[in-house]
Amino acid sequence: MGVDAIIALVSLLAPPVIDVVKKLFVKGGKDTPEATLSTLATTKPEVLAAYVTAQANLLKSQTEFFNRDVTGSPAPWVCTLRASIRPIGTIASIVILFIMGMLSFSGYTFPKELETTVDGLRYTCEAITSSWFGTRITTGTN
Repeated sequence: MGVDAIIALVSLLAPPVIDVVKKLFVKGGKDTPEATLSTLATTKPEVLAAYVTAQANLLKSQTEFFNRDVTGSPAPWVCTLRASIRPIGTIASIVILFIMGMLSFSGYTFPKELETTVDGLRYTCEAITSSWFGTRITTGTN
């Protein structure tokens, strides 16, 4: 039971903790194009047009670099499959944990030779499920 609790708590709390740490060390809004535009608007409005053009060219070059290997769009079924992997895995994990719980309540015990396999499956399902719920916990700020 201790390993189960550790896996569940770490998977549940890791995403929001990482989010909070990122927000502590990476302050938002201080060095953004919008902040620079705001400063330029009050100090040197004559360079705003050149700055906006430079930002647009930067975005265009970053997009071209990112898409340098793209030769077309993937098939729709590939996009659908990729989008459904995490929900299917999470639902399957919840179903497996539910079935294990029902078997446990009914008094069923797994054979001794399958004990490590069943424990590994349970730990994996707990990590998948709590990780999914953990990504839904936010601090409420951007």
